Amino acid sequence: MPAARVMIDYARARRLLARRDPVLGGLMRRYGPCGLARAQHTDPFRALVRAIVSQQLSTRAAETIAGRFEALFERFPTAAQVASVGDAQLRAVGLSGQKVGYLRDLCRRVEDGSLRLAALDRLPDEAVIEALTQVKGIGRWTAEMFLMFRLHRPDVLPVGDLGIVKAVQRAYRMRTVPSPTRLTRLGEAWRPYRSVACWYLWASLDNTPRKES
Repeated sequence: MPAARVMIDYARARRLLARRDPVLGGLMRRYGPCGLARAQHTDPFRALVRAIVSQQLSTRAAETIAGRFEALFERFPTAAQVASVGDAQLRAVGLSGQKVGYLRDLCRRVEDGSLRLAALDRLPDEAVIEALTQVKGIGRWTAEMFLMFRLHRPDVLPVGDLGIVKAVQRAYRMRTVPSPTRLTRLGEAWRPYRSVACWYLWASLDNTPRKES
């Protein structure tokens, strides 16, 4: 669908989801107002850097390394400022060599204009995913989190998210782990507010988004 900044009507989303899915209706009554907007990142570059830093780490470890990284600069850096820091300094804050390489590729693409972060808001969801996954270390799941938590897109369903998989299995009392196909079918009833549905599923686990390993 055409893109543009869109504000989610949370009251309408809750009414629609509760009417179509009694299980989600129960979760919404339990957890109250949707907190999706409160978790959003305002700076797209920062959101992507944070995503790379936090890969394969616990929340606590990711926050520690992110804090050390940001302490290298007076304020959150631009792509050019990150590019000017040597590998040894980046490794010293706890980043792996692979993640340093990912950050280098991200910064290069931002600097040479091949990744135009300011233009992503105007792209459809799949075009955003296609643009972001050109960066080394950024896969579909990371791009989907960017859509939800940076661009505030209302209808994203990350079927590769471990928390969503576990939450659906528990909430819907499934005997087996749901496949991506089954999750997609289930999520059809949640359109056009699948992002909101996902927030409640994460909330049911008191959890944060986590890519399936």
